Amino acid sequence: MNIHSTSIHDVLILEPRIHGDHRGYFMETWRRSWFESRDLMVDFVQDNQSKSGRGTLRGLHYQISKPQGKLVRVISGTIFDVAVDLRRSSPTFGQWEGIQLSAENRRQLWVPPGFAHGFYVESDSAEVIYKCTSYYDPDDERGLLWNDPELAITWPLVDGKPILSDKDRNASTLRDAELYP
Repeated sequence: MNIHSTSIHDVLILEPRIHGDHRGYFMETWRRSWFESRDLMVDFVQDNQSKSGRGTLRGLHYQISKPQGKLVRVISGTIFDVAVDLRRSSPTFGQWEGIQLSAENRRQLWVPPGFAHGFYVESDSAEVIYKCTSYYDPDDERGLLWNDPELAITWPLVDGKPILSDKDRNASTLRDAELYP
């Protein structure tokens, strides 16, 4: 596994080694020692999967008192995946990192606890799976507005305005959001 840093030090891109032949391919998608080698002690407790149609934007979500780290990958289709640093004490507070994840490029994005996370579906549909370091708690979930001008995320919108849930359409701006220390 090749692990690359991003412009936000704690957000990582994982690129697996693919072992292929005439039968297909094999790849490892997770190994604890990869993170331990970077002094990251991660304990995943929940796996999630979603399927969404073209133009769907999910996020930006986070849990305030039980932050979740997420290891995100795509098993069909293509998404633009985004992590936003919500840690007030961080030198990258309020900054975002975005990367294209697809079934084809097989990249994964590590979104550490303390970040909001969301993605936009660029292909006809996409199936996304992600491992979480904390259990989902609907009472603890918060949302950050996807198009907050203060964040200025450059979403690669393919069909004009994204398809949003009511919850995501009415999320908080960074200025009004509950944040991490």
